[in-house]
Amino acid sequence: MHILVANDDGIHAQGILSLASFLATFATVTVVAPDRPQSASSHAITLHKPLYSDRVDFAPGIAAYQVNGTPADCVKLGVGALCAEAFTEPLDLVVSGINAGANLGHDIVYSGTASAAAEGALLGLPAMALSLTDAPFDYTAGTFIAKLLIYNILKYGLPQGTYLNVNIPPGAYDEFQGIAMTKVGIRKYHNDYTKRIDPLGRHYYWQVGEPIDMENEPDSDVSAISQGMVSVTPIKRDFTNTEVLATLRQWKITL
Repeated sequence: MHILVANDDGIHAQGILSLASFLATFATVTVVAPDRPQSASSHAITLHKPLYSDRVDFAPGIAAYQVNGTPADCVKLGVGALCAEAFTEPLDLVVSGINAGANLGHDIVYSGTASAAAEGALLGLPAMALSLTDAPFDYTAGTFIAKLLIYNILKYGLPQGTYLNVNIPPGAYDEFQGIAMTKVGIRKYHNDYTKRIDPLGRHYYWQVGEPIDMENEPDSDVSAISQGMVSVTPIKRDFTNTEVLATLRQWKITL
């Protein structure tokens, strides 16, 4: 089994080292990750400048590359070039993480962690994104969840274009209250900014938004985490609102 591992916290983050090292105990692992933190980069890709990949020392037995791009770039480059050039063994799975922070509800719109998994799914591979929602960040617990889900993904499969967005509550593995299959909940933020002055006297803004407590349905990812449960949400990148599409067709617009 050959697994491509990416993230948005950068190749030097503890989460990706813990995840890739654990996965390498039972699979061939290739790491392709940003050369610096790329949190909240969403699904951006690089078009107007070259992408550079440099082989880096990472962990024994793991081929690792740092890329001057986004998480989605890393997966595209890993699947389309780096793994194909270096390995005869095809890729079986894309895993993104382990992120230090939640990717719940509307977070997935902005998340580089989720978008790396989404890119894997768009390229036709089973994929999942793993996030620890809050401190203390127990990456060992995250790796156990990863192995459990990988086993089931390989056993049952995932529909084309679908990835799993996994959020793991703080604390040790034996403290979790279970695992829940959830839908995307509602998580919004106070859109606050502080205004500051840089050394040259120019004004700039720093986002300091905090999550707003929202009422969520019991089967949402936000609710599961609040109950100390691991949340697993299947995400499909189909943006079409089919109900509204049917309504629009009734408008009978012609040119």
